[in-house]
Amino acid sequence: MLTIALSKGRIFKDTVPLLAAAGIVPAEDPERSRKLILETTDPGVRLLIIRATDVPTYVQHGAADLGVAGKDVLVEHGGEGIYEPLDLRIARCKLMVAGPIGGRVESQRRLRVATKFVDSARAHFANQGRQVEIIKLYGSMELAPLVGLADCIVDLVDTGNTLRANGLEPWEPIADVSSRLIVNKASMKMKHQRVQALIGQLREAVCAQTD
Repeated sequence: MLTIALSKGRIFKDTVPLLAAAGIVPAEDPERSRKLILETTDPGVRLLIIRATDVPTYVQHGAADLGVAGKDVLVEHGGEGIYEPLDLRIARCKLMVAGPIGGRVESQRRLRVATKFVDSARAHFANQGRQVEIIKLYGSMELAPLVGLADCIVDLVDTGNTLRANGLEPWEPIADVSSRLIVNKASMKMKHQRVQALIGQLREAVCAQTD
């Protein structure tokens, strides 16, 4: 049995066609079902439906053999105990520094940065030689500069519509983000043939989708 960890929403929807190309189709839609373990059309594969930020943890500790997680989540997790064999090229966006329109802060002053991507933000500003105060938030990042909690934010940006609606704009990019297939290191050894076959099928599906 192979267990694949996925999160609801965009990643799940973008992953479904890739899995289908490998003959794996969920028996239920997680948006409509309350089940956290979903069977599939392949009796040897099941899906775990969990929070996006928990996917690497489940894979690291062997509760799932494989998973799909955004590169942003993997950077924050650290990647311990997992392989990252394939960029699925789905759920693409950018990790950006953003702040008030026309409100860039002079480089001499210590920035207050609101984000849930603490390690990524700290590394980015350290590479610039800038000292920052990181304020960890879990949601509604755009609010922080509006009420004076922070000078800017570090967050994922897709269309930029939410930024503009709140009087913010991208200041500088940090990284391009897409979702990656990750594999538990022990599963790669113990279930090598099955895992490698699935990786190959998904790689073919990704190439066909992007051609």
